[in-house]
Amino acid sequence: MKNLKMNGLLKSLLAAAFSFALVSTQAHAQAYPNKPIKAIVPFAAGSATDQIGRAFAQKMSEVLGQPIVVENKAGVNGMLGADAVAKSAPDGYTLLIGTNSTNAALKSLMKKLPYDQDTAFAPVAYMGSVPLIVAVNNDVPAKTLKEFVDMAKAKPTQVTFASASTSQLVSSEVLASMSGIQMTHVPYKSGPAAMTDLIGGQVNMFTADFAVMLPQVKAGKIRGLAVTSTQRSKAIPELPTVNEALGLKDYELIAYFALFAPAGTPADIIQKLNAAANAAATDKAILERFSALGFETAPASPEALAQRSKTETAKWAKAIREAKIEAQ
Repeated sequence: MKNLKMNGLLKSLLAAAFSFALVSTQAHAQAYPNKPIKAIVPFAAGSATDQIGRAFAQKMSEVLGQPIVVENKAGVNGMLGADAVAKSAPDGYTLLIGTNSTNAALKSLMKKLPYDQDTAFAPVAYMGSVPLIVAVNNDVPAKTLKEFVDMAKAKPTQVTFASASTSQLVSSEVLASMSGIQMTHVPYKSGPAAMTDLIGGQVNMFTADFAVMLPQVKAGKIRGLAVTSTQRSKAIPELPTVNEALGLKDYELIAYFALFAPAGTPADIIQKLNAAANAAATDKAILERFSALGFETAPASPEALAQRSKTETAKWAKAIREAKIEAQ
């Protein structure tokens, strides 16, 4: 009889504990977010990551009912900003506007990262992608990419190119490798700074996203030579693809953007953030604003982003290896 009473008491206590845990989980899910969220952009203000990240943050804040404060933390191809998020509390209040730099290529570009790129982040949502434009200073005599390559072949290492991110560096190095030229790399801390020097003639060539490039090409301040996608862009259809311009088949480099949280962030919070990000990815105002920059969205689940990250990490590792880019 005593054992029956004990068993009954134990069952009651377990049921009560389960109910409490369930209520606590539901309350936690309902409570989030109850204060402002910080989104770290690991690149400079004015970059494509910054512009797109801020647009998404504004729309997501409307959906979530709390402001999302964007903070720029640029440096080391996005590593500094990514590291800050990797070391943040996994509570949904610190997010990373990640890119192919921070969440795919850095692993192959750096000898040692201050975090494990494969395990430090919880994938939240894919935001979209943009191609890049290969452009030169107006005083460079080459009018086409083929002429630029011929010029570089005639003057090995004398032609300079700028970069301020992984996609900018790798796109140029892969182009050099596939076309058989040697150029001298000039690193910059930000895309806008590199653009200033391209316009001023301090560097000969720069490959960067449409947000940085297109306004300057349209204004005639620099000369666009090609786009890095496999199809011409509707935003500037007169520019050929790199493949068209050089008679190649396999050249392609697309920069992408995605939302990540620190590893260990609760699944219910991830789902709320995913829904808010997907709402931004289908927002008419955002699509209209960035379509001119070649931006294309593809709303998906956190699991789909996790798989994309694995695929992209392998893809960028191959590109970096074939371009013979040494880890720093």
